Amino acid sequence: MPPEKALGLIAERLTLVFTNTLSMAAVGWIVATLSLYAGALVMHKKVNAHPVLHPMLLTLGGVLSLLALTDTPIKLYQQHTAVIHWLLGPATVALALPMYAQWHKVQQLGWRLVVAVLVAGVVAPVLAWGCLWITNAPLAVQLTMLAKSITTPLAMETSRIIGGIPALAAVFVIVTGIVGAIAGPATFRLLHITNPQAQGIALGAVTHAIGTARAIKMGEAQAAMASLGLCLNGIMTALILPLVIP
Repeated sequence: MPPEKALGLIAERLTLVFTNTLSMAAVGWIVATLSLYAGALVMHKKVNAHPVLHPMLLTLGGVLSLLALTDTPIKLYQQHTAVIHWLLGPATVALALPMYAQWHKVQQLGWRLVVAVLVAGVVAPVLAWGCLWITNAPLAVQLTMLAKSITTPLAMETSRIIGGIPALAAVFVIVTGIVGAIAGPATFRLLHITNPQAQGIALGAVTHAIGTARAIKMGEAQAAMASLGLCLNGIMTALILPLVIP
């Protein structure tokens, strides 16, 4: 795509985003969403960061409740809060920061790290996809499930590219993260997995940001490797899935 055309598309999308956020209704919904998230962060901290009460889940419940009380269609809410969705792009780019911070670990572990993340990034979504395939779920839902183990911004965009459902991808990501954050430590104990690096890679590569938040509670080594696993799996999945599923 020529640079001039690319810049034109970006300018067009930015104009649309900010046009949708100039109304009082849009400002009200953005403020309400951010306020709910701020309150969710406080509550999450009070319960010692329990994954069941993750801020994303609490905010989602609060927004859905407000939509139901005000009888506001979800599509109208999406239009009003388009600027929040647009910010997912810069958030995705920001994943380069933790990746850069842990680059020495990549060099130290080399191919072993890449293989571990690749296996985690393939096995987990393929098993989930297999369950949907057996039950003859709609193809779009099956494709969406393949992006369930990467962070939300990447999952939504990757799902869109391969023919999935971006909004449903966000739901799958949240559910995956919460289940993994709860079941992960118990699974480690059951299988006698005591290596901090292995624990961190598993949580980050399979349960993305929510699993990484859980890894932070387990120790510095787990947190560092979970951050690395999250970034590597997100990048590899976003690059490989569109090539495998054109």
